Amino acid sequence: MNVEVAKRQFLEHTEIERGRAVKTIENYDHYLDRFFTWGAIKDTSEITEEKIREFRLWLNRQPGTGRDTMKRRTQNYYLIALRAFLKFLRKRDIASISPEKIELAKVPERSLDLITETELNRLLAAADGTDEKALRDKAILELLFSTGLRVSELCSLNSDLDLSRDDFSIRGKGDKVRVVFISDAAKDAVRAYLKARKDMHEALFVNHAPGNKKNERITPRSVERMIKIYAAKAGITKKVTPHVLRHSFATDLLSNGADIRSVQQLLGHASINTTQIYTHVTDAHLREVHKKFHSRRK
Repeated sequence: MNVEVAKRQFLEHTEIERGRAVKTIENYDHYLDRFFTWGAIKDTSEITEEKIREFRLWLNRQPGTGRDTMKRRTQNYYLIALRAFLKFLRKRDIASISPEKIELAKVPERSLDLITETELNRLLAAADGTDEKALRDKAILELLFSTGLRVSELCSLNSDLDLSRDDFSIRGKGDKVRVVFISDAAKDAVRAYLKARKDMHEALFVNHAPGNKKNERITPRSVERMIKIYAAKAGITKKVTPHVLRHSFATDLLSNGADIRSVQQLLGHASINTTQIYTHVTDAHLREVHKKFHSRRK
């Protein structure tokens, strides 16, 4: 079968039947295109184990950031896309190699960018103005830490959020809906911001920059820039991003006794393996348990 026809059908299936995000579809398109172009592949029958092995070698030698070659985690993105494509072909009874033959490269465990509790408190206190923009920024910081939302999820919120409740539903990755919980501090900050708002935009958070972008829905990039500014104001020298606040949310829960399965649900992780990056917190807790309860020989 012609690969371009098969790829189009695969991307449509992934978007419609599997409900994947448009960004995921774009990424799959890019990764598959690069493989087909590199291998001059015109037909699905030309996808062989040997071709894939050579492609992996080629990827491994491609430049990455700085002087390094492409990271293995990035290489795996290509293989994940290709494996999903091969699974689709097999479901459609189109002759192809088995997707199980593609094994992902082993990658080092992810290291977490974390800030201390003191640094977190300084960051949350950094947005201390009374103007509309400062009140918005305070609400964003409090909401990110209170809920553990992804920055894209936060930007998608609308101003009809029911602040009389302690929870609300959010549609996250893979179009999956989960419940998140909001603290009193976050609710107060959002109320103060909404009270100061003079526009009628449906978005919960809007851009207050001068010019054409004023009062449009805020973007993840704008939130990232804003947090970077407040981190510097708070005297934090580490790189601080919206995802760092998500990490702080998770580690705060675990260090206060929450179980990892509950944290998985609150973060919206599809797999417990993703949540396992926070085991450094549970490991520290286990160390204290061992020290306190394990009988020591006198």
